[in-house]
Amino acid sequence: MLKIENTKDVARYICRSLDVSLDPEHLKQFAAILQPQKLIRGKNPVNEGEVCRCIYYLTYGLVLQYYKRDGVTVTEYMAHEGDLLVCVESFFRQEPSHLTLTTLEPSVLYGIPHDELFQLARTSFEFCQLIFAIEQRLLIQAKQWADVIRFDSAKERYVRLMRENPEIVRRAPLHHVASLLQITPETLSRVRNQVNMELY
Repeated sequence: MLKIENTKDVARYICRSLDVSLDPEHLKQFAAILQPQKLIRGKNPVNEGEVCRCIYYLTYGLVLQYYKRDGVTVTEYMAHEGDLLVCVESFFRQEPSHLTLTTLEPSVLYGIPHDELFQLARTSFEFCQLIFAIEQRLLIQAKQWADVIRFDSAKERYVRLMRENPEIVRRAPLHHVASLLQITPETLSRVRNQVNMELY
């Protein structure tokens, strides 16, 4: 869990993670719009068919982003402490989402609301830079993961996830990890055994 005392600390963490600098007054304004949510396991900050009103910064817990295909849950993304999470198209277009966000553990999220964020952007170029940094982070993150799925083998995908996001590998249910890697649970089990044998 991140050691955060108040919304100003959260605002500071978000800016630091995005390499964005806000002066003290703008940081105070940014902190003032943040919306804390404490959710038990199994709660949905966003449901399919709803408009995603916030970008979420996760300070505690584990959150799954998924969609349904032919009745099957397909994992698109998982976030843990220090990650940003949003239904991108729904948030920026303010249209109903085809994705659902759900907590896999008790979680604490801070919402950055769409309308308030863009209102701030109308007052200062610094907030425009903040929005650009968020969009850049989300775009690069999505592109890098798409390349992993496109070019890496099942084993390479798992090793990369284990190296870059060990908390997901350690804490998430295996069927969600397999879905994220776009492999079957049986393939994941085989790959995990192979990697463990090589490590030990």
